[in-house]
Amino acid sequence: MTEPPQRPGVPVVGMAGGGQLARMTQQAAIGLGVSLRVLAGRPDDSAAKVVSDVRVGDDRDLGDLTAFAGGCDVVTFDHEHVPGPHIRELEAAGVACRPGSAALAHAQDKLVMRDRLSKLGVPCPAYAHLPSSEPLEFLEGFAREHGWPVVLKATRGGYDGKGVWIVEGPGDAAGDLVRRLLAEGVDLMAERYVPFRRELAALVARSPYGQGAAYPIVETVQEGGICMEVISPAPGLPGDLAAEAQRLALSVAAELGVVGLLAVELFETDEGLLVNELAMRPHNSGHWTIEGARTSQFEQHLRAVLDLPLGSTDPVAPCTVMANVLGGDDPDVYSRYFHVMAHDPGVKVHMYGKEPRPGRKIGHVTALGDDPAEVRARARHAADYLRWGREMKEPE
Repeated sequence: MTEPPQRPGVPVVGMAGGGQLARMTQQAAIGLGVSLRVLAGRPDDSAAKVVSDVRVGDDRDLGDLTAFAGGCDVVTFDHEHVPGPHIRELEAAGVACRPGSAALAHAQDKLVMRDRLSKLGVPCPAYAHLPSSEPLEFLEGFAREHGWPVVLKATRGGYDGKGVWIVEGPGDAAGDLVRRLLAEGVDLMAERYVPFRRELAALVARSPYGQGAAYPIVETVQEGGICMEVISPAPGLPGDLAAEAQRLALSVAAELGVVGLLAVELFETDEGLLVNELAMRPHNSGHWTIEGARTSQFEQHLRAVLDLPLGSTDPVAPCTVMANVLGGDDPDVYSRYFHVMAHDPGVKVHMYGKEPRPGRKIGHVTALGDDPAEVRARARHAADYLRWGREMKEPE
């Protein structure tokens, strides 16, 4: 592969992973005038189609990762699955990895995350590691203390509802599930099922200098474990609770030494906020910022990992709604642009260059306005029409 020419003084940011997050980071890199290099698994990955400096390789292979990092001023990630020992090898060789391996471990392993957050006094659901010996007895003991149902989670690797199972109660079905997962080598933890009001997300950024910035708290609407909509700001969220969520996320970022973006997924409950998950990268809950904030999450992430002053997180409209576009039965999404754009010229469409498959995230749409219900209906109409060729239902 011919090396693309590098301009003197222009930093090269390497992003391991060639998905849609890297693709949208390229848009921000163009605006900032910095060079983005992507390590993609395939030449037709989402980011590989739009980034000029693409290396094809396996980001779980130390040799591929080391070769990719050569010449990069900083290496960052569009997912959490690069092995921690490989990142430590890069750091030992003098590569600036942001976030670093010590911080990223808390997004890679849910048990590590829960243990550390609990020591810091961060509110989390009750949890326990499920032992491989007598796991059913342990699970039933956990349920006696915290009640059924119980949430089982794979400690590593889950996303979009994968790696999470709800165990309604004791019995053969629970036993079969636990035995099957353990036989497959899945390391499991049990968590108390939280009867939450709704799910929220706090997105913050932190630089090596220690500067922090927080975006408005958003509501995330999940269906089948997949985020379908993000509403910014979260409707009806009291100001003191929103400020508490921002402070909590900034505190976690500082305590864990995060550099770059940190998304903190939260449960809003009758007793207050509980931390559900962490992600240390641009996040689905922040896609609304491309049109809806002064600084998009993708530009903010680049600013943070390059230790540039962080940008304004102020919203540009009273309400912004992002709706994910999933693949439907008909792959010809482009033919439906005419209706969506003519119906609502204010809706912005972002497609990821992915082959449509039923249920697969292939893009998102964003709408802005004054009335949350009206803006949400516009975003839902556009997302449904791109998926199905018709509007399915009004949001609740």
